[in-house]
Amino acid sequence: MMGSISDASLTILILASASYGLKAAGPLALGGDRQPPPVVQRLALLLPVPLLAAMVVSATVISAGTWSFDARLVGLAAAAVALWRKMPFVVVVIAAAAATAATRAVL
Repeated sequence: MMGSISDASLTILILASASYGLKAAGPLALGGDRQPPPVVQRLALLLPVPLLAAMVVSATVISAGTWSFDARLVGLAAAAVALWRKMPFVVVVIAAAAATAATRAVL
């Protein structure tokens, strides 16, 4: 008897399959040498950054389907400041973790 698959795992499998399908469909639809129009190329380069930022913010401030402003938001703010100051990635992660831990210790 096989165990049931969780909703999260099923969602990840579906999204991964769709992503690979779209990646495969591009060259098939455009042919071998054809490139997408310049506008589409610029858009494809610009989209990942705001999408990733939106995912990070929503994962930080939404908990159990409701808004939740807690220590995670302080950690996100610390990471944003470290990124703005062009700190190395390791420093960004440590700053976020330290700010979150300090806020949780105080609250």
